Amino acid sequence: MAMEEYLKSTRTLIILGVLCVACTFSSISVARGGASGASFDSARPIWPTGRETEKNLFVGFRVVFDCPDQQDPLLRIAASSLYRVYLNGQFVGHGPARGPHGHYRVDEWSLGAVLREKNVLAIEVAGYNVNSYYLLDEPAFLQAEVVSKGQVLASTAGTGTAFNATVLTHRLQKVQRYSFQRPFIEYYRLNQGDSLWWDRPPAESAQVACSTLGHKNLLIRRVGYPRFLKRQPLQIVSHGTLQRDVPVTRLWKDRALVNIGPKLKGYSENELDVVPSIELQKIQSASRQRVNQPYRSDKAIELSENTFSIVDLGTNLTGHIGASVHCTQPTKLYLTFDEILARGDVDFKRLGCVNTVCYELEPGTYALESFEPYTLRYLKLNVLQGACRVDNLYLREHANSETEEARFSCSDPRLNQIFEAARETFKQNATDIFMDCPSRERAGWLCDSFFTSRVAFTLCGNTTIEKNLFENYLLPEKFAHLPEGMLPMCYPADHYDGVFIPNWALWFVVQLEEYQARSGDRELVDALKPRLAALYDYFQTFTNEDGLLESLDSWIFVEWSKA
Repeated sequence: MAMEEYLKSTRTLIILGVLCVACTFSSISVARGGASGASFDSARPIWPTGRETEKNLFVGFRVVFDCPDQQDPLLRIAASSLYRVYLNGQFVGHGPARGPHGHYRVDEWSLGAVLREKNVLAIEVAGYNVNSYYLLDEPAFLQAEVVSKGQVLASTAGTGTAFNATVLTHRLQKVQRYSFQRPFIEYYRLNQGDSLWWDRPPAESAQVACSTLGHKNLLIRRVGYPRFLKRQPLQIVSHGTLQRDVPVTRLWKDRALVNIGPKLKGYSENELDVVPSIELQKIQSASRQRVNQPYRSDKAIELSENTFSIVDLGTNLTGHIGASVHCTQPTKLYLTFDEILARGDVDFKRLGCVNTVCYELEPGTYALESFEPYTLRYLKLNVLQGACRVDNLYLREHANSETEEARFSCSDPRLNQIFEAARETFKQNATDIFMDCPSRERAGWLCDSFFTSRVAFTLCGNTTIEKNLFENYLLPEKFAHLPEGMLPMCYPADHYDGVFIPNWALWFVVQLEEYQARSGDRELVDALKPRLAALYDYFQTFTNEDGLLESLDSWIFVEWSKA
């Protein structure tokens, strides 16, 4: 938009009241000091010694603690990059809520629902240590404690029972990225018992020494927690056979595979232990039989070598793919998925990402669940070696839990359907930040957030996610790899290539005005004045003699759609 017209608009004059350089600004450092409110009683951050910047390290932390009946202990936890928690073999939660560089949000999980007198708490932490649009490239750590009635029952490097740590090598480390925007795919090599590794105390030789790391700046989570409800497929779509070693004229090799380097971190192609994206391109469905029967969780899907089955969840959902799998011989099971069927089949690469979770299984019975959330409607079970029985298929929903009280009903059923589709779309894109999509990127884009924040206030009746968004932009000392004053196009994220969208930063300003009206949170708006003043100064250097902006740097993005 021309700056001259922009400055003349009445609405923008209101915004410039916030921007005005003549105002007495609240310092960012003062705002930082009051933004926390989160703390641990005893726990300190730990990680396997010397490995906190190692790429794609998957670590299991285990502790056994006693707790008398009639107590409801609380788990406090902060981590980088992601964690998953089990208590006595039952899923507890996944996190954390994302924060800005140098700051980490503390989640709190009630443990009373599955408590016993003697309890086994297991925490899996993935330290990715690569840049992405989804998670920050920050050193890995875990800081956790279990507290009850003022007593610390267990903690990392604090009082109470100590956690033991082991590197979970059954998740392969040297694998390709899922996409340009997200870190690594999941590829597992499992022996009987590995999927429930916490059930057996780690052998002394498997335990790794951990170091206590430096102080972490902690923030409250603020936003609600997903309910993580299990959703089962509605229908079995088809069964069929697979053809292997299909000639491919031109292999798809995404930039996330071939452009690994300082600006896009990961493991280069020649370092990879496996490359499923290439392997899967040489496999195609040879025959397909329509089934179109309701899915029954108590009726197993039997798959032999080079066969597949496709199931339908009924709608696009986002979450963690799970199943019980039994095999009597070594088996290779690849789960591929997508939001639509292409000519009756699942195209794992349609969206330009590697939509697969891969398992190599020794004989045994396994409780499988993906660590990462994915978006799909159709799930294809491909057995490339051996044979297996799959039952209790599910997707553990990873979605906003605060929209259910919103109501809309009218005489036109089409509008009712549109509302429910909108609710479902919002739920999947608004967990801890406002994301542009819950699948390929899971990124907190400006511009998108302007519109999603309006929906959040309508459906949820609060501005907590939006407050986190602005707090995330407030707290960093600076944004690396960007010009002075410019804001990241999506955040939290790391843009080592220096790319930014200057017009997206203007959406930040417009959204902040609306946030003030929605929330009345003048304190946060005032704290952001230095950010806005710096942005205003940045744009002045591109103003020509007519008062218009010209020759802007980087990516001048205009929203578009193939539709």
